[in-house]
Amino acid sequence: MTKTQNHLTIVERDPYLQPYESALQGRADYARYKEAELTGGAKLADWASGYLYFGLHHDRKNKQWIMREWAPNATAIYIKGDMNGWQKDEAYRLQPIGNGVWEAKLPEDAIQHEQLYKLLVEWQGGYGERIPSYVRRVVQDEQTKIFSAQVWDEPEYEWKNRKPKAKSQKPKAGEALFIYECHIGMSSEQEKVNSYEEFRRDVLPRIAKLGYNCVQIMAIQEHPYYGSFGYHVSNFFAASSRFGTPNELKALIDDIHGRGMKVIMDLVHSHAVKNELEGLGNFDGTPYQYFHDGARREHPAWDSLCFNYGKNEVLHFLLSNCKFWIDEYDFDGFRFDGVTSMIYRSHGLGEDFNGYPSYFNGNEDGDALMYLTLANKVIHEVKPDAITIAEEMSGMPGLAAPIEDGGVGFDYRLAMGIPDFWIKYIKEVKDEDWKAGHILFEMTNRREDEKTISYAESHDQALVGDKTIIFRLVDSDMYWHFEHGHSTYMADRGIALHKMIRLVTASTINGGYLTFMGNEFGHPEWIDFPREGNGWSYKYARRQWSLVDNPNYFFADLNRFDEAMVHLLKEHLLMQKPTAEEKKYHVSKHLPWVMKWWDNEGDQVVAYSRGNLLFIFNWNGQKSFSDYGMLVPEGKYKVVLNTDAKEFAGFGLSDDSVEHFTQHDELYAKDGKGWLKMYLPARSAVVLKREN
Repeated sequence: MTKTQNHLTIVERDPYLQPYESALQGRADYARYKEAELTGGAKLADWASGYLYFGLHHDRKNKQWIMREWAPNATAIYIKGDMNGWQKDEAYRLQPIGNGVWEAKLPEDAIQHEQLYKLLVEWQGGYGERIPSYVRRVVQDEQTKIFSAQVWDEPEYEWKNRKPKAKSQKPKAGEALFIYECHIGMSSEQEKVNSYEEFRRDVLPRIAKLGYNCVQIMAIQEHPYYGSFGYHVSNFFAASSRFGTPNELKALIDDIHGRGMKVIMDLVHSHAVKNELEGLGNFDGTPYQYFHDGARREHPAWDSLCFNYGKNEVLHFLLSNCKFWIDEYDFDGFRFDGVTSMIYRSHGLGEDFNGYPSYFNGNEDGDALMYLTLANKVIHEVKPDAITIAEEMSGMPGLAAPIEDGGVGFDYRLAMGIPDFWIKYIKEVKDEDWKAGHILFEMTNRREDEKTISYAESHDQALVGDKTIIFRLVDSDMYWHFEHGHSTYMADRGIALHKMIRLVTASTINGGYLTFMGNEFGHPEWIDFPREGNGWSYKYARRQWSLVDNPNYFFADLNRFDEAMVHLLKEHLLMQKPTAEEKKYHVSKHLPWVMKWWDNEGDQVVAYSRGNLLFIFNWNGQKSFSDYGMLVPEGKYKVVLNTDAKEFAGFGLSDDSVEHFTQHDELYAKDGKGWLKMYLPARSAVVLKREN
C-alpha cells in the first residue's frame, strides 16, 4: 500500500471503500487545506471566536459599548431602538472598517440593559430593519408578535459544576450513553410554554431518577415559529427567550452537571429560516451573503435557506457558533440536525442509498463535508470529551470515524433505520410472523467501526401525522383500559411489546440509547404545537406527568421498567471491544458486540449475551414454554430483570428468586456451553446475570 492508503485507516478497516479512496483522500485533503487557509497555521478553535468580536459588547474597561457587524453589501448601518426612540440617529451609526465589517463605539450611558433594538441596514436601492447576526438575545412582543434584539447585560453567572472542576462527573471510559431527549417548552403539564427554571425544578429530577446520563435539549437556538420544534432557526447565538434568560439556562446546565450527567443540544446548521426581519435572509440586501444563490438557495422540502459552506465568512460564523455554545453555556456537545441534507446536493431527496456507489455518486457536497470535519475538530479542541452526533440517514461511511483516519469526526451517528424498522414491523407484520433472529439482526446491522445511538422512537415518531409505539400497539384502548384491573388483550399486548422493544433496542447498542421525553412511560397521543389549524392550542404540546405519577395507571409501571432497564444496562454495557474468546462465538459480521447463542424461528425465541448479561426473548404471543432448553455459556445465572414482573405491569408468572444452573453436555463442553432450561412466558423477556 502507498503512504496515502496507509493514512486512510477507514479504507484499511473496510475494503469495500477502496474504489472510493481517492474521493475520501480528497475530502480529507480539502479539510486540511481549508483549515490552513483560514487559520494560517494557528489553532482552529482560537480562530473560531467570531462571537467575541461581532455583535454588541459591553467594554467595561474602556466604559463603552462596541457593535460590529459583517454586511459587505451595506452602504450604511444604524442602531435604532429604545435608546434613540427608534429613529435613524447619526449618533448610533456604524462605520465601515474594511472587509465588509462595520463598527460603532458608543459611550457607556448610550445603551441600557433590557433595551430593545434593531439594525437599520441600507444598501444600494433599498433598506431594511435587521436583527444582528451574532445577537445573543431576541424577544417577541406579546401584542405585536414582532421580534427584536434585546440588550442583555446581567451579572455573569457563577458556575458551581463547570468543568474542569467537575472532573468527577465525567462518565467512565467506555460507558454507554443513555440520552434523554427533551423540549423545554412542552415539558409542563399545563397548557403553556414551560421555562428553563421550571424544567430544572420539576423535570430534571425525573430524568436523574430514571438513570439517564446525558440530556439532549431541543429548540435552544432562537426560532420565530414555536411549532417548528426549533428547526427553523433565526438567531444562531441566541438562547430562546421564550423559555427564560441566559442565566436560567446556565443554571439548568449547571444542575445537570451537578447530577453527574452530560448535556448536549440540537444544533441546526443544515439550513436557516427564510425570514428577513428575524433571520439572516437578505441581511445586507443580497440573497447570497450567507446562503447559496440561485437554484441552490432554497431547500425544496423545508421552505428554508441553505448555507454556502464554501464561503470563508460563513465558515467563521458557523464554526464560531459551535465554539460559542460550549464556551458560553458549557454544553457538552451537539446532535447535528439534517446532516444528510447537508452532505448531498440533492439533500437526500429521492435517493435510495442502497450501497457504496450511491454514497459516492458525485452528488456529495464537498464544502459541507469539509465544514462538518472542521466543526468536529473545533468542538473537540474546545472540549476534548465533547459528544457529537450526526442525524444522518444515508449511511455514508466515515461520518463517525476519526478525522485522522480519514473520517468526518463525529463521535456517533443516529441509527435512524431502527425506528423505521419498528414502525414497519408493528404496522405490517402479524405477531405470529415476528422473527426473533431477524429482529436481533436489524438491531445490530450497523458498521462495527462507527458508534451509533439506537432508539425505538424519538420526537419524530411522536409528531402529528405519526404515532408513538404505544399508540400504534394499544390505540383507543389506552383511553379506557390503561388502569389496573381494567386492561384488555390489546392493552396487555401493547404493554408487553413496549417493554420488549425497548429492551432489545437498548441492550444491543454499540454506543448509546435515546428516548424522547414521556415515551419511556408510554405518553398517550401525539405532539401538536399551537397553530392556526388547532386554534393555537397547547393541549398536545405538553407532557402529562400526572399519568405516570398515578400508581393506578400502567404508565407508572412502564416508567418503573424503564428506570430498572436503564440502571441495569448503564452499569453493565461498557462499550469495549469483544475479547478473542468472545469473538469465536460471533455468528455474523453484524453482531460484533453481541454474542448470539440461540435462535429458534419456529418458537420465536432468541438468546444473546453482552458481557455477563444473558438476554432471552420469547416474542411468541401464543405460547409459553416450560423447561425451554438453550445452549449458553456454562455457569450459574440469576434473574436481574424480567419484563413480565408484576411491578412492570406483567403477570408475574416466573419466580425470579430462583437461581439457574446450566446442565453439562460433553458434546458442547469443549466450547464452554451447557444447557440452560427456563420457563419462558409468552411475549416476555428476561435478563440473567452470569455469576461464575
